[in-house]
Amino acid sequence: MQADFFIYILAFLAVLGILVTFHEYGHYLVARWSGVQVVKFCVGFGRPIWSRTDKHGTEFALAAIPLGGFVRMLDDRDPAQAADLRPGRVAYMDLHPAWRVAIALGGPAANFILAIMVYWLLQVAGVMNIAPMISFPEANTPIARAGWTEPAQIKAVDGQPVYSWQDVGLALTNRLGESGQIEFSIQDAKSSRISEVVVPILNWHEGVGEPDVLGSLGLKPQALAMIGGVEADTPAARAGLQEGDWVQAVDQRPVGGWSDWVDEIEAHPEQTITLSLYRQGQLRDVAVTPARAQRADGTDKGALGVYPPVIEVRRGPLEAVPAAVRDTWDKTLMTLGVIKKMFTGQVSVKNLSGPISIAQIAGDSAKYSWRSFVTILGFLSISLGVLNLLPIPILDGGQVVFNSLEWAMGKPVPERIQILSVQVGVLLVGTMLIFATYNDVLRLFN
Repeated sequence: MQADFFIYILAFLAVLGILVTFHEYGHYLVARWSGVQVVKFCVGFGRPIWSRTDKHGTEFALAAIPLGGFVRMLDDRDPAQAADLRPGRVAYMDLHPAWRVAIALGGPAANFILAIMVYWLLQVAGVMNIAPMISFPEANTPIARAGWTEPAQIKAVDGQPVYSWQDVGLALTNRLGESGQIEFSIQDAKSSRISEVVVPILNWHEGVGEPDVLGSLGLKPQALAMIGGVEADTPAARAGLQEGDWVQAVDQRPVGGWSDWVDEIEAHPEQTITLSLYRQGQLRDVAVTPARAQRADGTDKGALGVYPPVIEVRRGPLEAVPAAVRDTWDKTLMTLGVIKKMFTGQVSVKNLSGPISIAQIAGDSAKYSWRSFVTILGFLSISLGVLNLLPIPILDGGQVVFNSLEWAMGKPVPERIQILSVQVGVLLVGTMLIFATYNDVLRLFN
């Protein structure tokens, strides 16, 4: 239990540290290009626990509270700072408004670049996913009423290919609060035929906190006893088992899912058993004799040489670039869509997540695999980039608005309006953070 707690803390700090560092470095890099003097680059808030000053006079610091960061540029309106202006450098307010817009956009841009890098790495390294399959849908569920009544693998949602249940969940999340229909492309487990199923929706989960996008449709993930592949020169290969064979029973004992079938195989080393299975819609019996193997504890078990349906997504370094950009773009649009629906009431604000939820998600993903962890890192980087582009004064989007107005009008927005806007922005962001944390606490105790 204590080890798990430290994993969650370390994963949380790693995620925030990477996201904030990339974000602030985006601001810093554009600021350096602009010629402005950067006074301080800090990750975290509060008392610094480490700092150093480079030859350009910029202090780099790591602070104790890891919930953000900042890049401070010289402002000659402050007499104390004006004296520190170095030769060849300018103050922030002396920059053209276009440069100030570019500096504001640098942080979110860095987050999108980080996401592209993450998805590129995943594409090149390869991601193995258990195919998204369900067993018999329950009667009177939306998918059953739409005509989907047999075990199947989901191949696409609304025309977009899906390779995992995470892909399915994201595709369905994109439809929250909407009316119309959700289109599924499915492959029947019995016949291997691909067909289309259309499920109508009406104000789907509008205003619902933490909606069950899978269960509400009747989608219950289950790893079917279906062969995803057969290894060469194994009992399975010699018996003629094939990819796509769906096992129904072993010696007439019904098999519910993949784990049930594995138990049966392991219980019969060097014993001939009869598998009842579907192959391209035809039910047939196949005799097979599992080989004798050993478990980690030294006891015997049976082994066939098959593995479940898995989908590997792997691309070459060049081919992975447009795919990574496309993944980042699609998830950016989805995030913007969810935010828009929150403002219109189609999606409940109860779905807002705060630091506790981020720690849980980061910790769970870190315990599962590095691929899962960096996948979450990429998605959170997109979320951070999108949120910072909102036109709220204390966020980057607010700075873009103020400086764009100055650029268009030829003069700054009146200081009184800026101060009032910042106060409203602090109130909005503070309220959102408090509400998100409140949601986290409710989830934790529920």
